[in-house]
Amino acid sequence: MSSIQRFLDPQTLSKLKGLEFKARMIVEGYVSGMHKSPYHGFSVEFAEHREYVPGDDLRYVDWKVFGKSDRIYLKQYDEETNFVCHLLVDTSESMLYKSKAAAFSKWEYAQYLSAALAHLIIHQQDAVGLATFDTSVRQFIRPGSTGAQLRQLCHVLETSTTSGESTIGPIFHELAERINRRGVVVILSDFFDDPESLILGLKHFWHRRHDVVLLQVIDPAEQDFSFVDPTLFKGLENLGEQLTEPKALRKAYQREFEAFTRSIRSAARDLHMGYMLMRTDQPLEVSLHEFLSRRMMRAARR
Repeated sequence: MSSIQRFLDPQTLSKLKGLEFKARMIVEGYVSGMHKSPYHGFSVEFAEHREYVPGDDLRYVDWKVFGKSDRIYLKQYDEETNFVCHLLVDTSESMLYKSKAAAFSKWEYAQYLSAALAHLIIHQQDAVGLATFDTSVRQFIRPGSTGAQLRQLCHVLETSTTSGESTIGPIFHELAERINRRGVVVILSDFFDDPESLILGLKHFWHRRHDVVLLQVIDPAEQDFSFVDPTLFKGLENLGEQLTEPKALRKAYQREFEAFTRSIRSAARDLHMGYMLMRTDQPLEVSLHEFLSRRMMRAARR
């Protein structure tokens, strides 16, 4: 089975029909009339033709080519560039966690989410890139908008390994510098790191004027703390082991966990970033449908 066949279930994709991945703010791109562009017109230097897609602006149709070939092509200039999205995926060891209530580990869930988003973005003729990270950036695939790009991204997702601790804040600073062109940045992570350092890293993306989305992937047991019997808890990122009576800790743990997720949500709101908590016990298509529907509604309001 190829990596594309593994990650892109036709039934899941069919339930996303009619949904688009919309940019919430002006980004450096223009394609198919779907996204606002900061450019007020096209460069005078002609680059190439591209085939017309329903929704394109008819002002840029090359009618001479149409007269000769009876096919509709648009003139494309140097400043006409694709809408670009970067998927940043956490591969630290904590992403391996999977409780009995979940069908997938957090890492597997993030893999499927990333592949589905990449498919959707390329299908709407936009460009998508991928970066994986833990204590450092492990893979950095520059954006592309072809079928070959989708195959490469799925292959990288399939072959990436999860290990080590996460140092999210410093990684965000590095990635904010490496992603030169303003666009959409989607981060898939449990965000288990020091909130202050993480938020400083997010601010770097904000200063670079990216449209940032935080998808916090959580196992239900991490939120509900539904353990009953005395349990040996093992830190997945070299945090040691501890035998604990769960009932005695549940309320205090849930308060701490809610305070942690609230700090991430609040930072996203203050920085005008999108945020959604995605639990791995929710069907993938349900989470994706809710996320994309929210994006489309917000983009429409803007």
